[in-house]
Amino acid sequence: MRRAHPVEVIRAAEAPLLAAAETSGDPDVVMRRAAAGVAHHTAALLRERTGGVYGRAVELLVGAGDNGGDALYAGAVLRARGCRVDAVLLDPDRVHSRGLAALRRAGGRIHRVEDLGSRVPVPDVAIDGVVGLGGRGSLRAPADRIVTGLAEAGVPWVAVDLPSGVDADTGTVHDAHVPATLTVTFGLLRRAHLLASPVCGRVEVVDIGLSDPPIGPETVYAPYPADVGRRWPVPGPADDKYTQGVVAIRAGSERFPGAAVLCTSAAVAASSGMVRYVGSGADPVLAARPEVVCHPSVAEAGKAQAWVVGPGAGTGAEAIADIDAVLARGRPTLLDADALTCVASHPVLLRSATAPVLLTPHGGEFDRLTGGWDRADRPGALRRYVAGLRERGIEATVLLKGRVTLIDDGETTYSVDAGSSWAATAGSGDVLSGITGALMAHVAAVRDSAAPDTQLNLARAAADAVTLHGEAARLAAHRRDPRPGGSHAGPGGGRVANHTGERPGADVDAAHGGGGRPRAEGPGAPIGASDLLAAVPAAVAALRSSR
Repeated sequence: MRRAHPVEVIRAAEAPLLAAAETSGDPDVVMRRAAAGVAHHTAALLRERTGGVYGRAVELLVGAGDNGGDALYAGAVLRARGCRVDAVLLDPDRVHSRGLAALRRAGGRIHRVEDLGSRVPVPDVAIDGVVGLGGRGSLRAPADRIVTGLAEAGVPWVAVDLPSGVDADTGTVHDAHVPATLTVTFGLLRRAHLLASPVCGRVEVVDIGLSDPPIGPETVYAPYPADVGRRWPVPGPADDKYTQGVVAIRAGSERFPGAAVLCTSAAVAASSGMVRYVGSGADPVLAARPEVVCHPSVAEAGKAQAWVVGPGAGTGAEAIADIDAVLARGRPTLLDADALTCVASHPVLLRSATAPVLLTPHGGEFDRLTGGWDRADRPGALRRYVAGLRERGIEATVLLKGRVTLIDDGETTYSVDAGSSWAATAGSGDVLSGITGALMAHVAAVRDSAAPDTQLNLARAAADAVTLHGEAARLAAHRRDPRPGGSHAGPGGGRVANHTGERPGADVDAAHGGGGRPRAEGPGAPIGASDLLAAVPAAVAALRSSR
């Protein structure tokens, strides 16, 4: 599990190292160590992009303070390796003097930003040393103009510590920011590395000797795909359909029968337990998945370890009554789509819950639930909403969907970057609900048989489900199966061939930021929810075989 920390924790961890450096008489020893890491990873990026390091052009955009010092010392190392290095000073009067002297000694060229005029040379790579942990808000002029111009010219950016224009704690990405191809940070991940991962690019952590800090309520977690694969439920020698978890799904309607098919089919594909269906869409559900057990009403449904309520189920009086009846059953319940609309209109519904609930809104649904929220601070808004539910005695976990999905249970925040936005398509949320419900049922079944008095970790189960969902979307978009020579099929008979011949799961960790370099897969193609659903079994196999 990756962990990312708030600024105050990072500063506290760094303080003993910096104090020791001052005492030694070499105050920049830690900075030079960090800068050597920046230079190393920048050189690797140059080799990837240009085939070499010697003779390549590097531009440093240098602000005031230590972040600019990191960039200057890194520039000195790259100049010693044969690069042409130009440093553009945004504030010459506040530049890190020792770092500047080191670059000058190495033969780097120094420019005041006002001397460049409107023409900015186009290098092979640019290093962002504008602001660091203390930075807030958008890039200011003229840095915004330089960053935009180089990005539009196709120049890759290497961010020192964090991309400038991204807030370290909230992950807020301001309009003017550095779109990093690579971020090199030091010792520990910052919260923004997980909360704003799409603009951080690949994140490399350089060891500068920091000790592991204490875990606190502001720590953000992200599961490694390999860990999700190890946790994914598979049947053991003593298992049957009941011990692996039974999930009941109240979804779909005559108006929206597809929601029932997608949700139940995803639950079947995600685990080997049992799926019950409640609703008016039994005929299309059975046509797609004859193994599903159908019931005409909530009252007539058999025993289940977890429930899913809402996708395509309507918002009228009958739907509201069903939500109330399910919550009163005392089983972990996922509320999605129409169920969230009902809860937003009738918040008192949640008081019926006698077991943990998982709400899975997208941004618009979260707006209805909260009456308006601060979109610039997604983790903060999510934590405040969950805390309000918990204060009312509702054992709630909330999954806020997005390219980066956040899950919060009031104590722990998980962040899962899908690696792409291919899943931003109609019906994909129904697939996610089915996957998550099946996983909730399995976790509840294991808990009930082993330690019934322990709490369910719904947040981690939801994070695992989101990880699988993102992997399925990626496989579907690239029409490939990670198993050598394999293909995958789902409802509708769609088959996805593997054209790579690579070892199983070779690129899964890289695709999800698990360390290592992502393999180029080509541009991919748009998918529908049925394509994503068809890729679920292959995604499970990929996660289970990932390293």
